[in-house]
Amino acid sequence: MSLLKDNRFTAILIITLLLLVFYFSYSYLFPTNTLPIYNPSNFNPELVDKHLQNKTQNHRVSDFELINQNGQVITQDNYKDKIYVTDFFFTRCGSICPIMTDNMTKIQEEFIDNDDIMFLSLSVTPKIDSVSVLKEYATNKGVIDSKWNITTGDKKHIYELARQSYFAVVEQGDGGLQDFIHTPNFILIDKEKQIRGIYDGTKDQDIKRLISEIYVLEN
Repeated sequence: MSLLKDNRFTAILIITLLLLVFYFSYSYLFPTNTLPIYNPSNFNPELVDKHLQNKTQNHRVSDFELINQNGQVITQDNYKDKIYVTDFFFTRCGSICPIMTDNMTKIQEEFIDNDDIMFLSLSVTPKIDSVSVLKEYATNKGVIDSKWNITTGDKKHIYELARQSYFAVVEQGDGGLQDFIHTPNFILIDKEKQIRGIYDGTKDQDIKRLISEIYVLEN
């Protein structure tokens, strides 16, 4: 009787150990990746409007109204249930913007057949970047209209989005005539309008990380 109990205990122990080995092996081989959700309190305070700096949860990108390269009005409805990447640029930029646009084109190509992934570029010189200018720029850069909106609009509105929604720039300002922002940041937005990642759009390593993290969000 004692021998039977010993055998039963040994069997249970062996099964438990096997299950533990299987669990940890599976976890190692197939890790469950998750991305953080960024709220104002997660950013350098210099990036965040002072009225939002202590907000620790439930940040969503604000609604917007912009004009794209085809003269169409673009709002959050165009990005409903989409994962998208945002950046801020201007067509006359000769430094970081061409690199950023080329890298955004690479990401577009990676997800060219995935309708859930989109892109949004906002001009920081909207008076110069008219619809016709944006159209020529988009054509030259291989922008696919159904996936990527290159936009202009009201300057104050665009600058408020950069500073209070996407937290893309450090410099403070009022969106007035003398105000100007210039940032290399790409911002990853999920289907719930939440910020899930910030990347340097000029660096290959960050672009690779962004692509991999879009795949994480998809799953």
